[in-house]
Amino acid sequence: MSAEPLLRVDRLVAGYTGPVMGPVSFEVSEGEVVGLRGPNGAGKSTLIRALSGSARIFEGTIHIRPDVTVAYQRQRPARPAGIPLTGAELLHLTGAHERKPPAGLEPLLQQRIDRMSGGQFQLLEVWTVIGSRAGLVILDEPTNNMDPGTVTRLAELLHEPAKGRGVLVVTHEQSFLKTVATRIVELPG
Repeated sequence: MSAEPLLRVDRLVAGYTGPVMGPVSFEVSEGEVVGLRGPNGAGKSTLIRALSGSARIFEGTIHIRPDVTVAYQRQRPARPAGIPLTGAELLHLTGAHERKPPAGLEPLLQQRIDRMSGGQFQLLEVWTVIGSRAGLVILDEPTNNMDPGTVTRLAELLHEPAKGRGVLVVTHEQSFLKTVATRIVELPG
């Protein structure tokens, strides 16, 4: 376990043609699930896009520890229509098959992804990043399309120990954040 954080965001101001959010500073260390909270329009999605390089940084810095691989779950993952790809095949393609999925996901492994409900597909998509070898996992609105039972399963997945891993969660679901986050970072509105 390294003393250096997996992710360090220092006085970040980001946006597109002009600044949209910031300044904000926070870190994500190994073993943490950090929740990112703020009102609509505070720049949560812009911050995530800055982390992935698709938003412009006007001030401040983002530092990802050099030995860390990042896995990112998009807010609205694309589901290929009409392709007879099973859940197990999706996990294999994304590299998430190396870690045994929890029992709650087993029923989805033999099911075609184009026949899953939105919540089932979302849960499987979240597992593609949680089940990967990534040291830093970024989840953008992971509870989209999920019913309360599926949200509970997702919380259980995030509580499973993953040595050396940190998670950054962005969600509007405050009760979910309170359940899963070890720490919450507030974005000013």
